[in-house]
Amino acid sequence: MDQPSPIAFYFDPISPYGYLASTQIETLAARHGRQVDWRPVLLSVTVLQVMGLKPVPATPLKADYSRQDKHRMARLLGVPICELRHPDVSPIRALRAFLWLKRHDSAQAARFARAICARLWAKGEDISTAEAVLEEAALLGVDTAALGQGMESPGIKAALKEEVDHAVAQGVFGVPFFIVDGQPLWGVDRLWMLEHWLEHGSWDPAP
Repeated sequence: MDQPSPIAFYFDPISPYGYLASTQIETLAARHGRQVDWRPVLLSVTVLQVMGLKPVPATPLKADYSRQDKHRMARLLGVPICELRHPDVSPIRALRAFLWLKRHDSAQAARFARAICARLWAKGEDISTAEAVLEEAALLGVDTAALGQGMESPGIKAALKEEVDHAVAQGVFGVPFFIVDGQPLWGVDRLWMLEHWLEHGSWDPAP
């Protein structure tokens, strides 16, 4: 019997909604016998450059809504969340580290991705510097000397650009973004739709 295709989960640690989805996606997938393929993307490219939009925190009206919305969503999901304490945060080193880890151990890379998202949104700590990234990786037992070299290598830097280009080619514009069985879904508030598809394989109402 063929193995069902994995859920492609596109994430960027700077998104609070991406963080919220990161706390749920593995459990949801496991309920339906699916694996999760964690894929990095940069909102600074998809939203700011490709779509030509402002970041949500800089968008009038929407910024106020988002500040309220992420907290109530976190309460519904039963996970902690805090306000962004580092407005100039950059996810680039964290995502390069993720890609290096994924080349060596995809399960460890997924654990790192969850941890780095939680570092920013549950603990309120920065993720921009190499020191912050390696500190979080060390908590997972990662060889930080190898990771420190790997995440700064030209090959990994090129790999992140390729991942972002791939995401754009797949129609990914925001996070969290899921693609399963050719079905694209955007937003943590679409997790119920993702689960419906995994359970029924159609968009017909549940019987």
